[in-house]
Amino acid sequence: MVRTIQIALQGRIQAILLAKYGITLAQMGTSQLAVEQPPNIVLGELALPVAFELAKRLRKAPRMIATELAAELNTLIASSPDALAGVASVDVAGAGYLNIRLDRAAAVRAIARDQHAEIGGDGFQLVEHTSINPNKAAHIGHLRNAILGDTFQRLLRPDSYKRGYQVGVQNYIDNTGVQVADVVVGLVHLEGKTLESTRALLASLAAAGERIDFYCWDLYARVSQWYRGGGLSTDETIEEIEEQLAIALYPKEVRLAREMSASILSRLSDVQRKTVFDEARSLTPYERIWAARKQLRLDTLHALEVGGNETAAIAELISTAVLRRHLETMQRLGIEYDFLPRESEILSLHFWDAARTLMLERGVLYLETAGKNKGCLVMRRAGSAQEIAVEDSSLPYEDAKVIVRSNGTVTYVGKDIAYHLWKFGLLPGKDFGYARFHEYPTHTCWISTAGASDAAAPAFGRADAIYNVIDSRQNDPQNNVVAALRGMGFTDAADHYTHFSYEMVAMTPRCAEELGYTLSEEDRARPFVEVSGRKGYGVKADDLLDKLIAAAQAEVDTRHPEIDAEERVRIATQIAVGALRYFMLRFTRNTVIAFDFKDALSFEGETGPYIQYAIVRAANIFRKAETTEEDALSTVAGLDLSTLASEEGTSLWETWLLAARLTVLIEQAIATAEPAHLARYAFQLAQQFNNFYHRFHILTETDATRRALLMATAAVARREMVRALGLLGIEAPPVM
Repeated sequence: MVRTIQIALQGRIQAILLAKYGITLAQMGTSQLAVEQPPNIVLGELALPVAFELAKRLRKAPRMIATELAAELNTLIASSPDALAGVASVDVAGAGYLNIRLDRAAAVRAIARDQHAEIGGDGFQLVEHTSINPNKAAHIGHLRNAILGDTFQRLLRPDSYKRGYQVGVQNYIDNTGVQVADVVVGLVHLEGKTLESTRALLASLAAAGERIDFYCWDLYARVSQWYRGGGLSTDETIEEIEEQLAIALYPKEVRLAREMSASILSRLSDVQRKTVFDEARSLTPYERIWAARKQLRLDTLHALEVGGNETAAIAELISTAVLRRHLETMQRLGIEYDFLPRESEILSLHFWDAARTLMLERGVLYLETAGKNKGCLVMRRAGSAQEIAVEDSSLPYEDAKVIVRSNGTVTYVGKDIAYHLWKFGLLPGKDFGYARFHEYPTHTCWISTAGASDAAAPAFGRADAIYNVIDSRQNDPQNNVVAALRGMGFTDAADHYTHFSYEMVAMTPRCAEELGYTLSEEDRARPFVEVSGRKGYGVKADDLLDKLIAAAQAEVDTRHPEIDAEERVRIATQIAVGALRYFMLRFTRNTVIAFDFKDALSFEGETGPYIQYAIVRAANIFRKAETTEEDALSTVAGLDLSTLASEEGTSLWETWLLAARLTVLIEQAIATAEPAHLARYAFQLAQQFNNFYHRFHILTETDATRRALLMATAAVARREMVRALGLLGIEAPPVM
């Protein structure tokens, strides 16, 4: 309702500005008027500083301009009340504010009828989030990305409350990257696995009820340690060093030896044994072994990118199995996807080749002929003022962004440019094949394939706007993608490309110790402890959720033993998911989060359970009164609402006014790509309701009119709290 009035005011003021001063909002450098709240509701419900923005242009005092505007608006209200329905009067305050007073009774009736401004529009909005490397279990840091992205797509997507936009949710899968390569190195070179024995591993884990993503979590940490020289020490014998070298240099022979239970060295040829012997007796065996292990990573990564070999097949098998687990983990939090584009198809379908041709044709990409980047295809870095160099330049631009290295390999940024050209439908002749991958209750999740598409697959590479939920460490690559789009002349695409960045998630020392980690005194003194997947140090998403559910269920079991056990689990899950999602959303995106179990699950303070408890408290009012929220709101049309002008009525009006601001906050959260605005609003509304609840004795009120208004106030607060939480991906449990 508040946003409806704001839109009407903007339209009328814009007309006055044009008629009276010959000025449009565009000439003022804006598309909409700023709207604030007066410091006290007695001064009005809305405050517009438009006169201050006009003062310099009109060369008048702001208060004089505000007085002229107020006179025009009040004349309009008097002569044509419907022109600004819901506005009672306009006053001038301070040095030139326009204070808007609303018709409280009319507004309350409109709010009760659920009249609110529409949100939405045309165009396909593509939201990409989660994008976890499919090499290990999802951890707490991944959850912030997924929850932010899922909440934002809920703000955009059509639902029963708003028109919304057409939305596609993508989860990019880097199944040929270095982290997947590391797990393959662990399977093949540390554990001696083949393609068949990897299949057997998956089957045995499934039979034992164990998770492949948890298995890979530990394996990935082991491989990372192995790369750093794990297994070596200055006290090792020559024989032990020889064995380590053989493992690093000759993995196929090692695998055969393990399969035959034979000595590793016995499976080597004379030449191979001599190489190992010479290396082991060199002056720097440690460094040589370390280098050999790192080369294994590079060789494995190359095999994954080329494809069509056993190494790539193992990677495909493991990454797909881990991906399925990721989807299951996220579904526990109500997070779903529409499409899973994979890097393997970007490579095999030659997206980069098409992008390179386009970039060369448009002069964005050029071959460097001198300097440190000689032989590379490069582009100017984002934010640089220097003009793009030309091929025959004798003064190379040393800070140019390398897109293709001199050895012909494409950088991450190059592949990302190609991918985003596809997203906007700007990559000539290129598209993925689409195959069904996962079925949600309401829709299919598709995955990319190099083969033919399923005939029922929708089209995804046609975005009008893109939102990439990627952490702030990727600012530079993201800026370079935008620079490439602008350089190619795709300015509209660049203008509608949003890097939805965020900071990391860590743990409080208390949380880390609760999870069983041993901390030093130095770590205990720190405000947070960082998560490290390579060290295996962190919180698996499923473990975290299980622990939160267990803690919530202990409370639910104590308070409600009369409820069926299965229902208690469902309620505990709703509370746990609410606690986790709200904790991740309450902080602005540029804030580092230090997660803590106790803080997240608290029923006091700014938490999800606090808001859920307010909703349950409101529901209890209707249960005890043996009526419904809908019935309570329907009575408002016939009530005498004159009491809203009194001091006590103002207290009730504040609750209605805050409830009516939901669409304002949704619009703000979308415009700023900041879901924290809506999370904060939900908490403020819960606070407002709790203050109302403690001040007024609703169920014992004897005056019928007053009781009806109190019941309706509780109803509207509950209705908007439930909606706000729903947009945050949080359910309202029946009890707490």
